[in-house]
Amino acid sequence: MSDAAMIVAGAIACLGLSGAGSALGTGYAAAAAVGAWKKCYAANKPAPFLLLSFVGAPITQTLYGMILMFIMLGKVDSVAPGAGVPVLVAGIFAGLAIGLSALFQGRAGAAACDAQAETNQGFTNYLAALGIVETVAIFAMVFALIALGAIK
Repeated sequence: MSDAAMIVAGAIACLGLSGAGSALGTGYAAAAAVGAWKKCYAANKPAPFLLLSFVGAPITQTLYGMILMFIMLGKVDSVAPGAGVPVLVAGIFAGLAIGLSALFQGRAGAAACDAQAETNQGFTNYLAALGIVETVAIFAMVFALIALGAIK
């Protein structure tokens, strides 16, 4: 496989793994939001619209994967021979870290949906917890960008 093909494969892997994590994370949180809203409707309580912020939180990890994908694709014609393997490896592991962050952010978002709907309290605390999980994805993206910058 040529270096260019490995770089493209790394870029696709990064976006794919990030996006898969976002899909799983938003799916978990969305299912919890629907269940929480159902409980509210059954109890004749207002259904909190705020739950959508927990549902949507994991989607940003797809953007991080897309940013890395564009940086990787920009290296296709400008890197030294042998750079394909490091870019491929960076794409796989950065995408995995970002995707797992999205998955677990969605799991935390699901718990936040349940708690917010039941108590109508703690929104900023729940959002802060989701932000901490998001930080893992930001770190993975930034450190991958630094590593990719070292590939000449």
